[in-house]
Amino acid sequence: MLCLGNTSIAQNIFKAIIKDAGSRQPLAKASAIIPTAKLEASADSAGVLIITGIPDGLHAITFRFVGYAPLTLSYSFPGGSDTATILLESSSEEMEEVVVSATRSSRTLQQIPTRVEVIAREELDEKGNMKPGDIRMMLNESTGIQTQQVSATSANSSIRIQGLDGRYTQILRDGFPLYSGFSGGLGLLQTPPLDLKQVEVIKGSSSTLYGGGAIAGLVNLVSKTPTAERDLRFLVNGTSAGGLDLSGFYAQKFEKVGVTLFASRNTSKAYDPSSTGFTAIPQTERYTLNPKLFIYFSPKTKMNAGVNTTFENRTGGDIQYIKGNGDAIHAYFEKNKSTRLSSQLAVEHAFNANNILTVKNSVSLFNRTITIPGYVFDGKQLSSYSELAFNSNHEKADWVAGFNFYTDKFREYPKDAFTKRNYELNTGGAFIQNTWKPTRWLHTETGIRTDYVTDYGWIFLPRLSALFTITPALTSRVGGGFGYKTPTIFTEEAERIQFRYVMPVSIATNKLEKSHGLNFDINYKTALSENLHLHINQLFFYTRIKDPLQLTQAPGGEYRLLNESGGHIDTKGWETNIKLTYQDIKLLIGYTYTDAQLTANGIKSVNPLTAKHRLNNVLMYEIEDKWKLGLEGYYYGWQTLHDGAAGKPYWIFGFMAEKLWERFSLFINFENFTDARQTKFDSIYTGSVSNPAFRDVYAPLDGFVVNGGLKLHL
Repeated sequence: MLCLGNTSIAQNIFKAIIKDAGSRQPLAKASAIIPTAKLEASADSAGVLIITGIPDGLHAITFRFVGYAPLTLSYSFPGGSDTATILLESSSEEMEEVVVSATRSSRTLQQIPTRVEVIAREELDEKGNMKPGDIRMMLNESTGIQTQQVSATSANSSIRIQGLDGRYTQILRDGFPLYSGFSGGLGLLQTPPLDLKQVEVIKGSSSTLYGGGAIAGLVNLVSKTPTAERDLRFLVNGTSAGGLDLSGFYAQKFEKVGVTLFASRNTSKAYDPSSTGFTAIPQTERYTLNPKLFIYFSPKTKMNAGVNTTFENRTGGDIQYIKGNGDAIHAYFEKNKSTRLSSQLAVEHAFNANNILTVKNSVSLFNRTITIPGYVFDGKQLSSYSELAFNSNHEKADWVAGFNFYTDKFREYPKDAFTKRNYELNTGGAFIQNTWKPTRWLHTETGIRTDYVTDYGWIFLPRLSALFTITPALTSRVGGGFGYKTPTIFTEEAERIQFRYVMPVSIATNKLEKSHGLNFDINYKTALSENLHLHINQLFFYTRIKDPLQLTQAPGGEYRLLNESGGHIDTKGWETNIKLTYQDIKLLIGYTYTDAQLTANGIKSVNPLTAKHRLNNVLMYEIEDKWKLGLEGYYYGWQTLHDGAAGKPYWIFGFMAEKLWERFSLFINFENFTDARQTKFDSIYTGSVSNPAFRDVYAPLDGFVVNGGLKLHL
C-alpha cells in the first residue's frame, strides 16, 4: 500500500486555460503536448485544458492552435495546483506577413473588413510551373473566377468574376489601372507571374476604391520589391505543344537605392491537336522587359519608378496557312501585333509614424493591329493615371483621402472607309475611406467616391464593409457598394468579331452602366487534432447592373452597342471553400454556384458563357525543400452559348511534380491529361474552312499538354 501511494503521488495534473493574447478570448480545441512524457490534451469549449499522469521532474509543454504561433513553457512537477493562463499570439508566419494594398490601408489580411483573397508567393510559384508565360491558369483555378477565351484562334482571353463579362473586372498593377479599355485586350496573356509578389482579388463592386470598371471586382497584381538579400531567379520551361519560356528576375536593396529587373522571352509554335485544321495555340513570339528603380532618400521619403514593356506577334488560324502551305482554301488567319509601354512613378513621404502622403503617376501606350482576310483593325490607346492620397493610420482608425485623374484617348487608323471609333474620356474623382475598430469584435470600413466623367456627368459611389469576430475561430464579413462602367466598343462580343462593322459608341444614345452589389461570408477555422486543421469559407454574393451594354445587329450588317434601357443583369450565387491540412498534405475543395440572368424587354434569359456549377479540387503534398506534388480536378457545368445552344459539361485533370534542391528545382506538369477538348465533343466553327464563323469557346482547345523545366534561385 505504501508503494502504491508513492506511485500515485508521482502522477501529477496540469490545468490551464488557453486564450488569445489580444482579445483574451478562450481558444477552444487548442492543444498541448509534453514530448518527454508522450502526453497530450485538447482544450474544451471554454479553453480549459487538463493533462493527467505527468511524472515528477521538469517538463517542457508546447501549446498550439491553428493560426497562432506555438508557445513552449517549462514547468516543474510536483508544483502548485493553480490553473495557468496561457496566451497565444497570432502567427506571424501566416497572418502578419500578408499585408494587402488593394484596399488602400496598411492592415493585414485578417484585420480588413473588405473580403480580400490573396494568392501568395508560394501558390504563385506552384502555378508558375503549370503556365509560366501568363496568369490565365492562376486566376482560372480560383473559386468564382473564370477566364473566358474570346478568340478561337488567337487564344485571347478575359477574366470573369461571379458570372459577369470581363469588362466589369478592373485589373491593376501595383494599384495602377494599366489594363483598361483597349489595353485590356491580350492583358492576361502578356503578364508572366515570375516577378509577382502576390495577387489580391476583391469580388464585388470596388469602384469606390479605384473608380469605374470594378463592378464585378478587381485584381491587383503586386510586384516584388527589393530586399537586402539578393534575389536572382531564372526559369526555363518547354511544352509538348512547341512552347518555350525563358524568364529571369533580379532584385536587391542597397543602402540608398534598390532595383528590380524582369525579362522574358515567350514563344510557341502553331499547334493543332484536332482535325479542325485551326490553331488551338497560335504561333507567338513575345519579349517583356520590366526595370524598376527604388530610391530611399531618407527613412521618411522614398520613391520608385519603373517601365513595363511588352512586344508581341501572335498568328493563329488555318495551320496549313501558318506553316506556309496556304492556298485558296487554306487561307484564314488572325494576326495580332501589339506593343505595350507603360511607366510607373510613386513617391511616398511619412510626416511621422501615422501620416503618409503618396503621389502616383503612370502613362500607358498600347498599340494593337488585328489582321484577318479582307480586314484590318489598327488602334492606339494613350492613357494616364495620376493620384494624390493621404493616409492617417492609428490603432483604432485609419483614414485615407485623395484625388485622382484618369485619361483615356483612343485613335483608330482604318484601312477602309468605315466610321472611326475614336474617343477621348477624362475622369476626375475624389475619395475618402475610413477603417474603424470600435470594439474588439467589430471592424468597419466605409468609403465615398465622387467621379466626374466627361460627356456622362457626375456619379456618387458609397461603400460599406464590416468584419465581425464572433470567436477567434469564427468570423464574418458583409459588404456592399455601388459601381459604374463607361461604355466603349471594347467588349467581349465586339472582340469576338475583331470589332468589324461595330459602330462607335454614341454619347447621345449611350449612358453609364450602373450597379450595386452585396457580399456576405462566414469564415471558420479549427484544429480537429494536433496535425489536422480545417478551414471553411462560405460566401454569398449578389450584383445588379442597370442598363447593361449589349451588342446588337443593325440593318446593313452593322453592329451597335446599345444600353438595354430598363433592363438589367442579375448575378447571384455562392462560393464554398474548404481547406483541410494534415501534416504535409493539403486538400482544397471549392464549389461555385452562379445564376446570371439578363432581363431585356421583360424577358429573362441566361447570361451566356456562365457555368452554373463549378467544382475545384486540389490535393497537394509537400515535403519542405524536397518535393512538391499536386493533383487537380476541375468540373465545369452546362453553359448557354450566344447561338442558343448549350455547351457540354466537362472535367479537367492535371498532375504536377517538383523536386527541389537548395539552389534549383526541376518540375514537370501533365496538364489536362484526360485530353478534354471542345473539338472532341462539339464544333468550334460553322461555314467553310476558308471563311469560318467561330462559335463560343467554352472548353479547352489545346487538350493534353506536358510541360517541364528548370528553376534556379541564386
